[in-house]
Amino acid sequence: MEVFNTNEVQVPSEAKYDRKAELEAFDETKAGVKGLVDAGVTKVPRIFVQPSKSEDSTIHDSNKKFSFPIIDLEGIKEDPIKRKKIVQEVGHASETWGFFQVINHGIPNHVLDEMKDGVIRFFEQDTEVKKQWYTRDFTKEFMFNSNFDLFGAPVTNWRDTFSATVAPIPPNPQELPSVCRDILLEYTNQVMKLGDTLFELLSEAIGLEPNHFKDIGCAEGLMALGHYYPACPQPELTLGTSKHADNDFLTVLLQDNIGGLQVLHQNHWVDVPPTSGALVVNMGDILQLISNDKLKSVDHRVLANKVGPRVSLACFFMSNFVPTQRMYGPIKELISEHNPPKYRETTIKEFTTYFNNKGLDGTSTLLHFRL
Repeated sequence: MEVFNTNEVQVPSEAKYDRKAELEAFDETKAGVKGLVDAGVTKVPRIFVQPSKSEDSTIHDSNKKFSFPIIDLEGIKEDPIKRKKIVQEVGHASETWGFFQVINHGIPNHVLDEMKDGVIRFFEQDTEVKKQWYTRDFTKEFMFNSNFDLFGAPVTNWRDTFSATVAPIPPNPQELPSVCRDILLEYTNQVMKLGDTLFELLSEAIGLEPNHFKDIGCAEGLMALGHYYPACPQPELTLGTSKHADNDFLTVLLQDNIGGLQVLHQNHWVDVPPTSGALVVNMGDILQLISNDKLKSVDHRVLANKVGPRVSLACFFMSNFVPTQRMYGPIKELISEHNPPKYRETTIKEFTTYFNNKGLDGTSTLLHFRL
């Protein structure tokens, strides 16, 4: 850990600061941000420090009271009148916020709690055991690292992550760590079912047949990302996750009760309040592209915190794990003389590759595909 000069005074001279060497030293520990915290750092190493100008000029104005949308899915299968109301709520939230929380979504609380515990168990196991999973090989069924874009992004985020590809091709259970294997398979299986429901609601909300999104493959692939945000000694200097929008169709997020997730809404950073038993749902860039901007994929970020660890499990509905040449562009039924296509067609592979190469640099992936 000494390579890091974690507790030394920052050297003012830019010339003496070799960012790439520090990133490599950090990566070689294979211990992630948690490794730094375990080693007792009292200052945030320079690779994590956000540029001194605030991330952007957008301010979180606590005087402006926004009420983050919460949608109750109770009775959605049995009661057509309730269903119609829920479709309207989903449509409104997706077109104005790009985000909402769902309650009574059908996944039992004990499964949610066990999934959060599973994330903690993975990250808090012995470092030597955990290191065997550390890799930057995106083809692995399960991988653990810190910052997927470590060597590309302008600044490093205060978090460690594992990712597991669970659909359309189920992983070989032996390829998953035993400390979280069973719950990961159980939880993601239930999220896939919830995803079917959410895609139906979203299809109906924008005037399409209920199965439209499912029929074009939106619900086929799933990748689970377990995030671990250790307590941070100087949270004001860094971020847990930089501002970004998701590069998928849809994201379903399970977060713990610490908070820190913020959504950019009407030029304000708005907190997503941790709500017991709720799941956070947000549109991804590809859904915005195929809906021709009807559904909004919105920038969000995670603050660092003196309290921790914060854990979350994000499920990304995306199909870049299937070798499909399917082209995705604005859906024909949504296009008209008054609403011409705003994006060119692309494959999921092209879209994802562009996003991964760009990293979380604060710019929108969609701009690259705009007509």
